[in-house]
Amino acid sequence: MAFTNTVDIKTVMGNKRVHFGTWTTDTTGGNIDTGLGSCEGIVLQTSGAAVSADQAAVNETLPAPGSAITIVCTSDADGFWIAWGQ
Repeated sequence: MAFTNTVDIKTVMGNKRVHFGTWTTDTTGGNIDTGLGSCEGIVLQTSGAAVSADQAAVNETLPAPGSAITIVCTSDADGFWIAWGQ
């Protein structure tokens, strides 16, 4: 299955674009494609029936140019994300 993500909601709050989505993985991380031109911040929340051993973490220096934000997580740790930027 590898790492996949979705962008489910795109909106504007003030002068920032804000995108919401999910990720699914059977590995220990990957790139979330936020759909933003630059990402100023991102919040990660793991989900699922089982308790995650560790919280997912952003493996980037923010703000990051482009839309791909690398995260590190426990294998099989799916979740939700919210990102904002331009």
